[in-house]
Amino acid sequence: MKFYSLNNQNIQASFKEAVIAGIAPDKGLYFPEEITPLPADFFENIDELSHHEIAFKAIHQFVSDDIPDEALKDIIANTLDFQFPVVEIEKNVGTLELFHGPTMAFKDVGARFMANCLGYFSQGEKQDVTVLVATSGDTGGAVANGFLGVDGVKVVILYPSGKVSEIQEKQLTTLGQNIEAMEVAGTFDDCQRMVKTAFLDSSITDHKKLTSANSINVARWLPQLFYFLFAYQQAKSKGKEIVFSVPSGNFGNICAGMVAQKLGMPVKHFVASTNVNDVVPKFMEKGVYEPVPSKATISNAMDVGDPSNFVRIRHLHQDNLERLREHLSSYSFSDEATRAIMKEVYAKTGYVMDPHGAVGYLGLKEYQKSNPDTFGIFLETAHPVKFLDVVEDTLDVSPEIPAQILKVMDKEKKSHQIATYEELKQYLLEN
Repeated sequence: MKFYSLNNQNIQASFKEAVIAGIAPDKGLYFPEEITPLPADFFENIDELSHHEIAFKAIHQFVSDDIPDEALKDIIANTLDFQFPVVEIEKNVGTLELFHGPTMAFKDVGARFMANCLGYFSQGEKQDVTVLVATSGDTGGAVANGFLGVDGVKVVILYPSGKVSEIQEKQLTTLGQNIEAMEVAGTFDDCQRMVKTAFLDSSITDHKKLTSANSINVARWLPQLFYFLFAYQQAKSKGKEIVFSVPSGNFGNICAGMVAQKLGMPVKHFVASTNVNDVVPKFMEKGVYEPVPSKATISNAMDVGDPSNFVRIRHLHQDNLERLREHLSSYSFSDEATRAIMKEVYAKTGYVMDPHGAVGYLGLKEYQKSNPDTFGIFLETAHPVKFLDVVEDTLDVSPEIPAQILKVMDKEKKSHQIATYEELKQYLLEN
């Protein structure tokens, strides 16, 4: 299968080429040339399949030209060695817990899948690949952990100074080896802009092989469809139409869910739940896409003012707003509303949501006001301990700190402080 640029469909690449390049030469995101639905009996009999079997069948068509079946099975086994439970917290509402992996965030799946793909592709290669990635929170830690020690791959992570949680920062600045952290004086959008600029700077790319591990990269983005299928496997017995509410920042996660829908997954609707960074809710209402500078919130991983992957979502629906509205609703919520619902749910059920999951819950409940006879699944994208200050301040409880987090808390932070693209460029050329 070929992948084409969303800016120019004549620019095409194999899966391997798209993964290594990260972004097309014309700045476009790569998109698969076709999405062939899986046979109906796959979904009818999904109860009988293991997670590894589901993932293999779902991703196979996209990667099989470049990764043999046995290698793909190994990559999936190395990626999926933890659980993805749907926990029902009240009638017709469950949460898909995506924080049982090594960095306790949903991005563990995409980061590990991509790291294993790049490790496979780099066998026998003479030139190292430099993974350049911007993070608003959890991407950095997941990428750092996924790529740690991978031969032939160096990782440079840009993150906005003072705008990620202490635990998130520790996870991306304390590992060493082939991982370097760049602490940027600015916002996530500034970090992402620097990354995109570097990819198109021939004075760098003539000497370095660059790729990205943000969700713009097809190997980071596509495997996120796995856990939507795992959730469907668990929820299909409810006998109700299923709705997914996804806390959304860069919109790669919800876009992957929509690819699962294109593969034939029976799901009624998706809800893109955002914080006050509401460019998509406004687009869905008015039909005009107007990116703005991001605003800092307590759900910091969603502080994105120009979400890269929304162009993929629009393309999935032929850039037809009415068709998109049939499959997607989007709502925006303030920090005050987020804190209030965290308190309410904890008081009623004892369940501790992180602020991102709380935004997802709010969006689901908003949708269910007019669609009550549905089973809603909101995504808990990170363990609440990763936002310990917010959780403690809001709920006056201190979640037990898991072993994955404890092991980085006492390590020394090491980062390079930069403020301009030229400083990043100089580092890349000299190291």
